[in-house]
Amino acid sequence: MDDKTNIPLTAAEMSGLWTQYMGDTIVVCMNSYFLEKVEDEEIRPIIEWTLDTAKENISIMQELFQKENFPIPIGFTEQDVNTKAPRLFTDTFFLKHLSQLAVFAMTSSCGGLTVATRPDVVAFHKRILNKGVELQDRTRDLMLKQGIYVKPPSIPIPERIDFVEKQHYLTGFFGKKRSINSLEITHLYLNTLINIIGKELVTGFAQTAQNEDVKQYFLRGKELAQKYIDIFSNFLTKEDLPAPVSSGSAVLNTTASIFSDKLMMFHVTAMVAAGIGYYGTALAASPRRDLGLKYISLIPEVALYVEDGANIMIKQGWMEEPPQAVDRDKLIQQ
Repeated sequence: MDDKTNIPLTAAEMSGLWTQYMGDTIVVCMNSYFLEKVEDEEIRPIIEWTLDTAKENISIMQELFQKENFPIPIGFTEQDVNTKAPRLFTDTFFLKHLSQLAVFAMTSSCGGLTVATRPDVVAFHKRILNKGVELQDRTRDLMLKQGIYVKPPSIPIPERIDFVEKQHYLTGFFGKKRSINSLEITHLYLNTLINIIGKELVTGFAQTAQNEDVKQYFLRGKELAQKYIDIFSNFLTKEDLPAPVSSGSAVLNTTASIFSDKLMMFHVTAMVAAGIGYYGTALAASPRRDLGLKYISLIPEVALYVEDGANIMIKQGWMEEPPQAVDRDKLIQQ
């Protein structure tokens, strides 16, 4: 039987592996620091498990890259983190960040599985998915136990099955608005929660960034996150539904350099870029016009923020290039 792992990697498979490698090197750096600073002995095993999983992922990908004569990305190394620096975040933030990491892992692995064809690459993305699910289970269970899990809003169980009969279902600007449905509630809740965690992260990063452009970029991100928290929360509260709120100050008062500006910039821009996808999904699931148009208005603003971040990284020489197609025009002109 032919060895199907000898099939050349497709562009989609290269992209998925490259992105996963960059992400896992960040996970190693950040969780190495978290492990040094965590005080809660219930959170410590989850950080250790996450750190070990990321290191195993990196080892698997390095072996695959070497087999394919694929240049191993630089990503992020121990040079990008000072594990001996003072404590920046609370233990509760560590746990929330791990929970968000699980969401990103599940999302990216599903995308990778959609386009992967080689059995070894498919198996790897299945591994990422399973590990993401396990991390989500671990963090959720502990947050529930500790009473810090923010549950989505509850609504009454429907009394019967109904079908939409009037276009009034789609309106949202003039006249009487219908109540938001369960799908719309879910996305408002998730996007509020994501921005709360994002605001806490960029606040800590702004506090410890060394480059002034980077510092101002994170401060701008903090303002955007608060703006979006207010927007999504207002939709919920106007329907007499509870909105997620921050559990308190997650950022301590250190200003010492902990993570390199390069690592923080990549982490934030990748996280915000993922947010564009979340807003797109929410848009597709929100037929009420005022909700849909609000998501439409936010996407270009977020995209511009990501672009400005990319420009900073390019200016500083921090942006590692993903695999690219052959520039035929350049070859012809040589």
